[in-house]
Amino acid sequence: MELNIDKLTHIINYEYIIRITIAVIFGFCIGLERELTNKYAGLRTHILVCLGACVFTLISIYGFPTFAPGDNVIIDHATGVRDTSRVAAQIVTGIGFIGAGTVLRNGPIVLGLTTAATLWIAASIGMACGAGMFDIAFAGTILSILTLVSIRVFERKVLPTSTKITRRVKINITCNNDYTQKIQKYIIEKYPSISELTTKQLKVDENSSKITCTLDIISRKPIKDLYKAFSNIQGIDSISIQECLE
Repeated sequence: MELNIDKLTHIINYEYIIRITIAVIFGFCIGLERELTNKYAGLRTHILVCLGACVFTLISIYGFPTFAPGDNVIIDHATGVRDTSRVAAQIVTGIGFIGAGTVLRNGPIVLGLTTAATLWIAASIGMACGAGMFDIAFAGTILSILTLVSIRVFERKVLPTSTKITRRVKINITCNNDYTQKIQKYIIEKYPSISELTTKQLKVDENSSKITCTLDIISRKPIKDLYKAFSNIQGIDSISIQECLE
């Protein structure tokens, strides 16, 4: 069976190909910013979301035509009203399932909401490309990237003590019994947001105790900052610090 090139060329709608390609490019631009900031949803995820939204929009608009007898107006036989949003409308809610997979709870804060929002905007940009509204898609892409980059700089420069950088950490300290109360007092006075503070006598060494505490600290590098703070405390034999992931 010979392939009819002329017929195949007639079947392929190059406008659809252009819309899909532009959706991939815009999805790449947003995904690149997420990839450079080491987020779970990066290039591939945003490209596929944008591409998928574009394809679904094209299908919604052009994939299910119902022609009224005697003319070329696309209508719904049941209502008599053309409705091209039936499939596309589900993208808005359906993308929430993917976005929910990027959200994590880390101690008292929630991580991944921004990435979930970028997936949502990527879907909207894909829908705009599918509808042929390239000006909206372009503006949405540029403004999204500017928002992600500029607001991050603004938060670092203007909001250094934002509660969004609160981290929950667990600290284990081994110290001499003579310094136990002094160290406990330092922790209570220095870090008021303590959710746990216990002291246990070590069985292997009766002269040493183990202090365990869990606290919230406002810092972008909590482990480094805590090691630096406790390095000046006398009586500490060893210390281990780790972030809590709940």
